[in-house]
Parts: sequence; C-alpha cells; structure tokens
Amino acid sequence: MTAELGHLALALAMLCGICLAVFPSLGVWRRDARLMAMATPAAYWQLLLVLLAFVCLIENFINHDFSIQLVASHSNRDLPFWYRVAASWGSHEGSMLLWILMLAAWTAALAALSGHLPQAMRARVLAVLGAVSIGFYLFALLTSNPFERVVPAPINGRDLNPLLQDPGMVFHPPLLYMGYVGFSVAFAFAIAGLIEGRFDSAWARWVRPWTNVAWGFLSLGICLGSFWAYYELGWGGWWFWDPVENASFMPWLTGTALIHSLAVTEKRGNFRSWTVLLAILSFSLSLLGTFLVRSGVLTSVHAFATDPTRGVFILMFLCIVIGGSLSLYAARAHSVQASQAYSLLSRESILLANNILMVVAMFAVLLGTLYPLILDSLDMGKISVGPPYFDAVFVPLMLPALFLMAVGPLSRWRDTPVLPLAQRMRWAFAASLVIALLLPLTADSDYKPMTALGLLMAFWVAGGVAMAAFENMKTPSGAVDLSRLALQPGSWWGMQLAHLGVAAFVLGVTLVNSYEIEIEKKLSPGDVLKIEEGLSLRYAETTARQGPNYEAIQVRFELIRDQKVVGELRPEKRRYKASNMVMTEAGIKRSVLGDLYISLGEAVDGGWVTRIQKKPAVNWIWIGVVMIGFGGFWAAADARYRRRRVNSLRASPSDASSKIGKVSG
Repeated sequence: MTAELGHLALALAMLCGICLAVFPSLGVWRRDARLMAMATPAAYWQLLLVLLAFVCLIENFINHDFSIQLVASHSNRDLPFWYRVAASWGSHEGSMLLWILMLAAWTAALAALSGHLPQAMRARVLAVLGAVSIGFYLFALLTSNPFERVVPAPINGRDLNPLLQDPGMVFHPPLLYMGYVGFSVAFAFAIAGLIEGRFDSAWARWVRPWTNVAWGFLSLGICLGSFWAYYELGWGGWWFWDPVENASFMPWLTGTALIHSLAVTEKRGNFRSWTVLLAILSFSLSLLGTFLVRSGVLTSVHAFATDPTRGVFILMFLCIVIGGSLSLYAARAHSVQASQAYSLLSRESILLANNILMVVAMFAVLLGTLYPLILDSLDMGKISVGPPYFDAVFVPLMLPALFLMAVGPLSRWRDTPVLPLAQRMRWAFAASLVIALLLPLTADSDYKPMTALGLLMAFWVAGGVAMAAFENMKTPSGAVDLSRLALQPGSWWGMQLAHLGVAAFVLGVTLVNSYEIEIEKKLSPGDVLKIEEGLSLRYAETTARQGPNYEAIQVRFELIRDQKVVGELRPEKRRYKASNMVMTEAGIKRSVLGDLYISLGEAVDGGWVTRIQKKPAVNWIWIGVVMIGFGGFWAAADARYRRRRVNSLRASPSDASSKIGKVSG
C-alpha cells in the first residue's frame, strides 16, 4: 500500500509541476497577480508530495518490502539500517527520485526566499523550474517507476552493491545532486531574464547567492566522492578521470566561470552574454551527466544498467532544454548586449581570461570523455582516453588560471596601471619563487621542475590572498588596522577562503604526486618492512571477524618509528554473503602531514601480497576542496543578498529597471 501511495504522490507532484509552469506564466501574460501568486503554494505542495513519495520509498527499503522491484534488486535482510536508507538512491530509479526531490527542494526554497523579487520575474523563474520538473516527472513515471511491483515477491533481496556499502553513499549522492540540480536555478533566472529582457545589476545580485550555494554543494559532493574512492577502491588514487567523475567536474568548471561572470555583471554590467550562456551551459552539462550515467553508454562504478529507452528519453529532453534555451538566446540576444569599456589589464579582463580558461578546460574534458563513445558508436574501434591525455591538456590550462587568481583580487575595475600592481605583488612573487626553488632541495629525491612549479603556484595563490588581506587592513594614512577586515562583506571572505582552498589543493596535489612512495611485497606474519629511514612496518597477526553482512580477514600491522610502536593499520579482505563478492578495505594511518596506506592483494603461502603507499600531504587535497565549497557558502551569505525591497505586484520590467540604481550598490 505504501508503494501505491508513493506512486500517487509522485503523480500529484507532477500536476503541481504543471500548475507551477502554467499558471504563473499565464499570470505574467495577463498581468494577473493572483495567478502569479499561485507559484508559491504550487512549489510548496510539489515539495511535500515528492517528499511523501521519497519517504514511502525509504519505508519500503527499511521494512524489506521485496514485492517492490527496486527493493528486491538493491537491498537484503542483512543490510545495515543506514545502507538500506542509502540504497533507496543507490539505483537508477531511486537516484532519479532523489534528483526530483532536490529539484522540488530548490524550487520551494526559491519560492520561500524570493519575496524581494519583482513578482513578474519571480513568477517566470518558478515557472521555468516547474517546466523543467515536468520532464523529470515524465521520465520517472513513464520509464523509471521506483514503485514497480514484482510478482511473486522474493523472500530476500539481491543486496546493495558492496562498493556502495559505505558511509560515503549516505552523503555523496545528495551533496552531488544538490549541486547538479542547484544550477537549474541559475538556468531559470537566465531564461526568465531572456524573456523579460532584463540583465542588470539587480538580476545578477538575485542569481549570485543561488549559484554560489549550488557550486558549493557540487564542490563538496565531488570532494566526498574523491575521498570515498581513495579509501574504498584500494589502490590509493584520489582522482581517476572516470567518465562520470568528468561529468560532475564539467559543470563545476563552467559553474566556476559563472560565479565570476556574475560578479562582473553585478558590479560593472559587463559579461551579460557570458553569464547567460554559462548559466545555460552549467545546467545543460548537469543534464549531460544524467544522460551519461543512465543511457547505458558507460561502464563505470557510477553507471546504472538501463534499457535504451531511458537514454533516448533523456537525450530528447537534453536536446529540448539546450536547443530551446539557445534558440531563445539567439532570438533575444539584442536584449543581452550591453557593456562598459575596460582596458587590457583590468579586473574585467582578468575575469574574462578566467572564464575562457575554464570553458576551454571544460571542452578538453568533454572531448576526452565523449570521443571514445563517438568512435565506438560509429564502429571506428574502441579507444581509451586516460590520465595522460587529461594531465597533458588540463595542467597547462590551469597554470595561467592560478597565476591570474592571485592578480585578479588586487587589480582594479576598468583599468589597472601595470607598474603599481607589479610593485605591490613583487614581494609575494619573490617569496613564492624562493620557497618553490629551495623546498624541493630538502627532499631526499631528484630535483623535479614540475614540483617547483606546483609549489610556486600554490604559494603564489596563497600570497595573493595574504596581499589582499593586508591591503584591506591598511588605513588611508598607511597604518595597518586588523579590525578593518571585519568591514569586508561576506562575498570577499568567501572569495578569499575559496582561493586559499585552491592553494591548499595545489599544494597537496604537488606534494603527493612528487614524493609518494609505493612498495608492493609479499609479507607474512612476523615480517618487518622498512619504508624509509626510521620508519618500518611489522606484520603482527591475521584474524577473522564477522560483519553484519560479510566475513572478513583482517591483518594487523604495527607501525614502528625509532624502535617504538606508534600506531596500527588494519586492512581487510571482505566477502559479502549475499553477492559472494570479495572487497578490499584499506588500512590508513592519517595525519595532516600525510597518510600511510596499506591494501591487501592475493593470499600467498600464508601471507599476503601487500601494497604500502606513503602519501605526503594527501589530505590537503580534500581540506582545500572543503575550503572551496564553504567559500561558496560564505559568499552566498553576504548581507546584501538578504536585503528586501517592496515592489508593486504589477510592476512592469521598465518600471523595475528604473528603480535599479537605488538598490544595486
């Protein structure tokens, strides 16, 4: 009965989505405030109904209702409670329902927090989100019903994929989907702006906090996915250039360009075309990621086994969204064009260069992701595009982006004199250069130019943050007053935190790629392995243990430094009972300075082939990305985004535009 209730709630939610798309649009056309006001209750009811459907699905998993096809295929009576909850989005149908829930949540949040917008703009934005939701409702109800019954019902389920039986499964997909779906708000504002012909500073100010929050969630989702893969897959890598990883990374790149472009549109009224196109592109790439995962064209740990009709449906929806939005852009391009002059060296030029680099990097990743699929579909053979391609193309694009990252916040709008800027930054650059050149000399390995270059970029970006903070502490008389930093807006603090996160990320990547140690050797009980001078590993014992739904063989290693035991590592081999799959669980000794990472290979003559990896500063990769994500949240919390103003319910776009100068400061 719960399944039927969930299915009914999902169908009623689609009716709310239709009402949300139709009635506010009709209200704007007729200038009828009552019809426009219907957007808010429609958004709220849509969220409540989708939430009811989602709760029904989770209840089916918790109570082992194996008469539901989804539960029978992705759960088991021995599956722990939280993994049963997470299993509800561990399948194609469930993850699509999660996507719909996130879209409904973003729509309801916008309805609740957009009372300061002119009613016509607000109605248009919510109507666009309603129209987008209709496509996903149809997809779920027609091709991906999460409440489909199976007769006869099995006594037990097949179990959740052991790779997904991890705490990361509870948090990673919701965070990632919050980012993916969050770009729909920027997309909706772009479409509403094209229809209304409005892209002034106020429009950009309305869009910025929503985009920053979506970008922050996507950053954290990608970070958690990387961290999960690092400790779960057993070989210690933090990024694999997996096609579905790329599918989440591409909208992050264009989203990064978008948040910088919105800053220029708000402050200077420039980059309007860029901003609209980036908003459309970011959401379109999110939809492309959905197509790649659910069309069956990929073989990946992320990909779901689906029938071709689902891929065709999503491809058609993708074509409608991209084709329709770009056609509208072409038809309304005259309303977008507007700019103020700026010199070759100015904050506008630097941010434009940032946009170009991010978009080119996105297309490089897109080419590497889709090219093998295109060749395969044309029967031109199978090829694999892996890290060598992505590293060779991506790294050279990011080097100038990192250089400009430090320069941009210290430059001026419209025009920046070259000599004063160079003089202000000379000490930061000199210090970064000295550290980058000398620090590799202290390592017990050959000097690597790429290590020095990576360190230079990391300390250069950090130096830019320090310089920006120092300049904002200076009083007109030249004295330094720390309290002046408290006067800076949230958007400034968010930017500095995110840029400092980039510096930490680059530092972590540089050090782990340059100085990691890897040893693979057969070890037996009692063996001692020297890792480096003063640090060794002793195979202490092998034990068997029982998990809730698996059997494990655990090896205890003692970490010895200067003849003293300073820690233990306990890697495991697990066999999951329901699926009979064998999984490797790494043993990791973590610290701020780096990790010691151990994974077990094959059992040989009473011992194990063991891979030991020492990964200096690897945790700075994720610390940096967490800082980046929270930088987005901090910027979105800027007080000026919460200022409210009262507009006439029937204000026309021209009336609203005439008032912008009073509120855009």
